[in-house]
Amino acid sequence: MSVFIASLNSGSNGNCYYIGNSGEAVLIDAGISCRETEKRMRRLGLSMDLIKAIFISHEHIDHVKGVEVLSKRYGLPVYITPATLNNSITKPPLQHVRAFVAHMPVPIGGLMVTAFPKWHDAADAHSFVVESSGVRIGVLTDIGAPCDHVAHYFGQCHAAFLETNYDDEMLANGRYPYHLKKRISGDKGHMSNAQALDLFRTHRPGHMSHLFLSHLSRDNNDPGVALEAFRPHAGDVHVTVASRYNETEVYEIGAAVARQHTSSRPVQASLFS
Repeated sequence: MSVFIASLNSGSNGNCYYIGNSGEAVLIDAGISCRETEKRMRRLGLSMDLIKAIFISHEHIDHVKGVEVLSKRYGLPVYITPATLNNSITKPPLQHVRAFVAHMPVPIGGLMVTAFPKWHDAADAHSFVVESSGVRIGVLTDIGAPCDHVAHYFGQCHAAFLETNYDDEMLANGRYPYHLKKRISGDKGHMSNAQALDLFRTHRPGHMSHLFLSHLSRDNNDPGVALEAFRPHAGDVHVTVASRYNETEVYEIGAAVARQHTSSRPVQASLFS
């Protein structure tokens, strides 16, 4: 069985990722408004009826902006840690709140969602791997430095949204004040193109077919720069950028597809009606 994935938005202005099979789906983070989430899913031919849960990585507004309205409107359970909930300025209704525990898979129909801790300047930050029928999709953004947990789970993925937040030279020579540059480049800030590339080269599994460069900074990175860093090392992995302005296509990821390293294939809307 294939897994269908899309980035609805990826960047400091909002993060939201769709991962599902033919029967159910989850959103990883809800950092754009409910209306914008609905609009982008309609454009992709994706049905909100398939969304069965939202998983929140941490409390920063670009990851939780739409969670309250989405959970209310669709009655969606929101999986979030107590520390993240307590520190979030936007909270889902309490009756929809569910807790998750690191490294313990949460079943959502035919999906299994596993959270794991990471280094980031938030109360209790986690990333996620979503599995369906042996196909694993990682959402690994907002990471200061790639710890052992990140390397371990990245090494399982058939496809991954991987943070490439900044280019070292662009950040160093850019307009940000020194203290902000230190925060971004620190171990609890964000991951650079070079750090992400090192993770990819060192821990990429042989069955990986797709990589989405994600959470790019508007001021300290450029899609062309990020892609150029990865292109000589990509092999037959399809590498693209998850935009901070628009949704991506829907990509179909399957075990057979991953083994063959075929190119991306947009999904027909009829699958999701």
